Amino acid sequence: MNKVIAPKFLSQQKEITGIIENFETTGTLFVNGKRNKIKTFNLNGITANVKSFRVPNLLNKIVYRFFRKSKAKRSYEFANILLEKGIGTPQPIAYFENYNALAFLDSYYISEQLVADLTFRELVEIPDFPDHENILRQFTHFSFLLHEKGVEFTDHSPGNTLIKNLGSGQYAFFLVDLNRMNFHDHMDFELRMENLKRLTPKQEMVAVMSNEYAKLYNRPENEIFEVLWKKTADFQAKFWRKRAIKKKLNFLKK
Repeated sequence: MNKVIAPKFLSQQKEITGIIENFETTGTLFVNGKRNKIKTFNLNGITANVKSFRVPNLLNKIVYRFFRKSKAKRSYEFANILLEKGIGTPQPIAYFENYNALAFLDSYYISEQLVADLTFRELVEIPDFPDHENILRQFTHFSFLLHEKGVEFTDHSPGNTLIKNLGSGQYAFFLVDLNRMNFHDHMDFELRMENLKRLTPKQEMVAVMSNEYAKLYNRPENEIFEVLWKKTADFQAKFWRKRAIKKKLNFLKK
């Protein structure tokens, strides 16, 4: 087992290692997904969020063993980069990797559990969510700052931004599910719009986001809207085509 523990948590190395060694039999289940499982644990008074990444297929066992960083390692390293850039994400605690001489087995990423008031998904699914437009505009400003700092969060989708209500109409934003991310010295207009296309299928939300982004970026609002809406519509069409094909294949298997 390979493990890396954040300096501020090194004094709790024994407890953290015990969490991973007993992951399957202890802890509180938080998410039980098809690909990954998340549990929470008490770590000396704080709540640790532990994400267990699925054991990869045979090919990926070799790829992750010799050629590519594990999802847990990337999550840990990217979290630290985000914090260095002043971008919100839950505090990273550690990552663990299991492998043998020939193959990668599994990995775990540990961070502090962050209790949020909502995710971006609520803005998509609940049009009359309290303070909806204000939150959406502040989220757009947050996304603009990501782009200005060269952060391309390639999984910038509705469930991956946690939002905390700070009071007085102010909100804080925190990125999660961090293993897919690129960093650039500069992000051009096309890449910025590409990065926003997965967030919402709703034209009225794209219009508000375009209006707010235009206040911060040297492009006309109508141009931002036209490009972003086209990318959004193309993404949605592709998404639903893939889902329809998958549904047909599953039907034929029965």
